[in-house]
Amino acid sequence: MTTLVPRGPYSNEELRRLYPANLKLQLVQILLRHGERSPVSARFQNTGLAPYWPYCSAAKRFSSVVMTKTDWSTWNELQWRRRVETFGDDDRPVLAAGPGGEVDTVCQLGELTDKGRETTLSLGERLRHLYVNQLEFMPKIISDADMIYLRATPMPRALDSVQQSFIGMYPASTRTASFPPPTIITRAPTDETLFPNEHNCRRFSQLARAFAQRTADRWNDSKDMDYLNSLISKWMPESSPRVAVDSHPRLSGIMDTVNSTLAHGPKTRLPSAFYDTKGREIIDKIGSEEWFSGYKESQEYRKVGIGALVGDIVTRMVGNIDRSGNDGLREVAGVDGDLGKGRGGESGIKLTMSGCHDTTLAAILSSLGAFEGEEWPPYTSHIAVELFKDESVKTDSATPAEPAPRQSFLGSSRKKTKSASLMMRKPTQELTAEEKAKLQGHYVRLRYNDRPVTIPGCQLPGNHMNGDETFCTLQAFKAIADKFTPRIWTDACAERLGQPAFPVSPELAGF
Repeated sequence: MTTLVPRGPYSNEELRRLYPANLKLQLVQILLRHGERSPVSARFQNTGLAPYWPYCSAAKRFSSVVMTKTDWSTWNELQWRRRVETFGDDDRPVLAAGPGGEVDTVCQLGELTDKGRETTLSLGERLRHLYVNQLEFMPKIISDADMIYLRATPMPRALDSVQQSFIGMYPASTRTASFPPPTIITRAPTDETLFPNEHNCRRFSQLARAFAQRTADRWNDSKDMDYLNSLISKWMPESSPRVAVDSHPRLSGIMDTVNSTLAHGPKTRLPSAFYDTKGREIIDKIGSEEWFSGYKESQEYRKVGIGALVGDIVTRMVGNIDRSGNDGLREVAGVDGDLGKGRGGESGIKLTMSGCHDTTLAAILSSLGAFEGEEWPPYTSHIAVELFKDESVKTDSATPAEPAPRQSFLGSSRKKTKSASLMMRKPTQELTAEEKAKLQGHYVRLRYNDRPVTIPGCQLPGNHMNGDETFCTLQAFKAIADKFTPRIWTDACAERLGQPAFPVSPELAGF
């Protein structure tokens, strides 16, 4: 699948079923795949497909922060337009142009297009309709964004997408005149866990290559691959004439070009053979096995691939309950010298919105045993992780926990502070009775593209709300996540290097 066709708003009857009266919504964490984009690599130009696409109108409207006084006291914005330069036939510089000669709206490879901005803006509008208009969970008007945790991967398309979704949820008319700039969290590529970080996690790189090779061994000489070759091999390069999992371009690269062209206009289309229904189903099936089967079969794959992010998701839920600031408030709120409290007095995070990728969403769902029978995540897909409190269950009021040690300005203090000893990072079996009591009466529910998700381990007796297996008890969800949450991700990435990649027997996900 390429472009997501979202369902309409929930009806009143659906809302009553999805959000029971006895459950109070406490925290929503949105993980969204970026919107439609240009291909990440220029492929199949021998079909007539233009290497440069004219779908990025933002290139005419860029702005940058600039210093205007040498004493650092004055800053302003420089508005500018971008044009892309490339090599001409004789190696001289020439302007890159779209198929109709366009130069002012040319996209870089992998850039969020106008269509991608439209769909991510629309996602924000749908989130507003649900969480502001229908559920009244979020305020209609905000004076700052310190109750909202925003984060994006280093990929510009992810940052652009989370910005578009935020603006869709809170357009200018819903922000006060004094609204300060919202905080958006980013990380260095070496620290990034918002996608499976193959380039900076050596053990994950080894595992990913092993599972990819297994997929190649299984499918390269299959009848399904023969069928794909009958369709499109004539456009493969002479150096790699047969379509294969590990051909050049790889099968997943072919899928990237097929999906991105389908999402855009007729100016940038491949020959019709690339869009053969059966062929696309085969590509999706094999591509999903190559990229996601490891999460379904291997605890170690889950741990180094996506476990740190899932651990962060759990951390924010537990931090929301024990009011320790570990729900994301410390990262986004306040100003230098006065962190941990919102600029408008906020004492906790209510909503998070993270701009990420298809591999992020599929990795999370696969690791929780909830991706069976699913197609490759379409553009602008999202997961909503919702935390509820059962108002009919009386629990002791949470005592605010001791704040975690602050980061040193001299560098990371992560290992010194032993963050794994904090409640939210402590494995469930190591929690004290008092800590477990704090989790009681809380439920977690995932919705993938507005559809509730069932996690296998949550279907077991005692692990879900009576009458609805999609509401997992927080303790059960945490216990499932704990099994593949690394105590220190960077350490896990450096362990077992060169050891066998596959477990002795499949280690089922979601339990």
